[in-house]
Amino acid sequence: MEGSEVPTHERSSLGDFIASQRRAAEMSLRQLADRAGISNPYVSQIERGLRKPSAEVLSQIATALSVSAESLYVRAGLLDGQATRPTQTERAISNDPGLSPAQKQALIGVYLAFTGQEDQEPEPTHQQDPETPDQHKE
Repeated sequence: MEGSEVPTHERSSLGDFIASQRRAAEMSLRQLADRAGISNPYVSQIERGLRKPSAEVLSQIATALSVSAESLYVRAGLLDGQATRPTQTERAISNDPGLSPAQKQALIGVYLAFTGQEDQEPEPTHQQDPETPDQHKE
């Protein structure tokens, strides 16, 4: 497993989180695998902490579960957890059984946009004239 080793607590945390989100969505392992476009055994290995999935696979799983990909990236150790830890609001939206997966994803996106959490830049106090759109200053 060269290049795939992560501490056991991180692997089980990621796998446990995916499994709990799958159960909360009342989805079987096979359904998650089908929706994510990956094999059933691979999903099982991820949930048991035996495999460290790529960012692309995590994104596919996140979409299938209607959770933010960032939350999976943090649990997999691909992102710093301080800036991207899912909020109580994101968890509430993700666990709401009355919302479709697309609605959950849209609401979380809107929430992150309004709170500025989708922006990884540590400049939330930057003020700009509301009538002037962002200029590309690169």
